Amino acid sequence: MNQKERMLAGLPFKIWHDGLLDELDRAKKILYDYNRCDPRNKRKRDRLIRKLINVRGDWICVDQPFHCDFGSNITVGEDFYANVNCTILDCGRVTIGDNVLFGPNVSLLTAGHPIHPESRNSRYQYGIEITIGDNVWICANAVINPGVRIGNNVVIGSGSVVTKDIEDNAIAVGNPCKVIRHITDDDRKYYFKDRVFDVDDYIRKTT
Repeated sequence: MNQKERMLAGLPFKIWHDGLLDELDRAKKILYDYNRCDPRNKRKRDRLIRKLINVRGDWICVDQPFHCDFGSNITVGEDFYANVNCTILDCGRVTIGDNVLFGPNVSLLTAGHPIHPESRNSRYQYGIEITIGDNVWICANAVINPGVRIGNNVVIGSGSVVTKDIEDNAIAVGNPCKVIRHITDDDRKYYFKDRVFDVDDYIRKTT
């Protein structure tokens, strides 16, 4: 295995071998153009973000600035929105489903270093895959750590640090992040806490 193969397999690797630094430089150049692009130029922004990351859907919006390592290890589904200052360290693969929302300052961190100082000083690092399901809302300032899998229909509260998997249909908050309850059909009628929708068109029609 070369160092890139080791990286994508979740094994310890060294970043300065086998062209990985060149791939980082490529991403930095695209990010430079993207983060300085006129936000009104939607066509250029769309072209640049699709050049950087893998987009499976027709619609994507990533507010500037955006930060990542390689970009090429990130895959997002349909209707993906990330608010400002999103950071995705994608030494490991990051897979994001459909209808996913990120608040400001959300960080997905696949990258890490050994705990013991002697091991860490070897300059080996790792990237462990992160997976996020469909219909997920990750609120502002949340951090998703290496190896985490977040299920479908999940809400992660503001400021949470997610260190373990979160099951489907859960609301999870805190540091470390823990499930506080599950989402039920009764939640459908509320838009915020105990405030009930005063409109009738809040349910998206599907065909």
